[in-house]
Amino acid sequence: MHPNQHAAQRQRVLAHVADTDVGGFFDLLSAPQLLDRVEALQPPFRKRVYTPTETLAMFMTQALSEDGSCRAVVNAAAVRRALDGDEPLATNTSAYCQARTRLPLPMITTLAREAAGLVAKAAPGWWLWQGRRVRLVDGATVTLSDTPQNQAKYPQPASQKAGLGFPIARLVALVCLATGAVLDAALGPCAGKGSDEQTLLRELLDSLQSGEILLGDAFYATYFLLCELVRGGVDGLFEQHGARKRSTDFRLGERLGARDHLIVPSKPKKRPDWMSPEEYAQAPATLKVREFQAGGKIMVTTLLCPKATPKSMLKVLYRQRRHVELDLRNLETTLGMEHLRCKTPAMALKELWVYLLAYNLIRLLMAQAAVVADQIPRQLSFKHVVQMWGCVLQCGGTHDSVCIHALLVLMAQPRVGRRAGRIEPRALKRRLKSDPLLTKPRKIAQEEVREHGHPKKQR
Repeated sequence: MHPNQHAAQRQRVLAHVADTDVGGFFDLLSAPQLLDRVEALQPPFRKRVYTPTETLAMFMTQALSEDGSCRAVVNAAAVRRALDGDEPLATNTSAYCQARTRLPLPMITTLAREAAGLVAKAAPGWWLWQGRRVRLVDGATVTLSDTPQNQAKYPQPASQKAGLGFPIARLVALVCLATGAVLDAALGPCAGKGSDEQTLLRELLDSLQSGEILLGDAFYATYFLLCELVRGGVDGLFEQHGARKRSTDFRLGERLGARDHLIVPSKPKKRPDWMSPEEYAQAPATLKVREFQAGGKIMVTTLLCPKATPKSMLKVLYRQRRHVELDLRNLETTLGMEHLRCKTPAMALKELWVYLLAYNLIRLLMAQAAVVADQIPRQLSFKHVVQMWGCVLQCGGTHDSVCIHALLVLMAQPRVGRRAGRIEPRALKRRLKSDPLLTKPRKIAQEEVREHGHPKKQR
């Protein structure tokens, strides 16, 4: 690169970094200081060692650490204060645990949503699809610590005996396709009324804005959801539900092309249990949608014009839905959100949003690195950026804009291949240790060991 071009690019990057407060992001993940907007969200508090911002920073570090214990994060804070020459901090975890309890949930959720909005709104036009913002929706499950409070709120599967399972909760997330940021999320039980993904998605519809496109799998292709999207000016593209797929007849309706037509389904005669009579009466009697077959799938969409959106283009767009599964895997596996450690439902919900906050801040940094490298964020490695952040955390962070630029360049170096349609078996090659499974409540098993000793290993 010519020296003048290099200098111009460097000035452009430094200006972009200053505008988006990347330095504040490094401070957030590496030190007790948080973004300035967090100060306005924290509640009034007495002068304590564990202020709300200090507690949130420690909570985030605890959630993302492999140890995950309160003891480890308190020990780290005590060592840091001792090395800085500050007043010694007791290593008892009681004060920190009480500070976590006082930490207001709206402070965490607001910051997580604002971080995601900052990433999504700043996306350049060439990151979008046909100039439109695309949102992805999908669900996942997380397990919680086996406590009576968690079992009451998020009961374990009915197929498991009492004392042998873990509380399980269902998560539905709304994700930005361009940047991977989680715009909003809802958590609920996996059993009982209102435990399905449709119910949780309805809690997130206000996060969608007119002109956006929503991609989802066959769980979401329902009449009333499509009506809600059309009413809000949002287009939807989903795989057709299995029951409807079996009765699809492309000889009916208005033909648009080979296996491509417009149909006008009627409102279901039976009102769903979740819908009030007033809401049911306000739903339109009919709805025009488009059905087409592409890539071996039957799709349903509210994008009706075959010239503006040919089915070949929609087929390519729907392939991008797989990114939401990778994003949820990054949350659950890479960051460790698969199991929430907190002992009560209220604290588990805080822990969930702490994970989402850290995830969105990492996505914010990936967006900055993508701007530096003139790439889309999806081509950068999430795992690599997390590892780089860990190194920055160990080094104490940085405020120097030149150092931040160098770090962004390093984060943008590895590229993730565009592996559309990739298929891998869901199987492990490495054999796991053949430890026996716990098939009875732990207390009963402990009593049997006391009475009879440990059973001999089976060879």
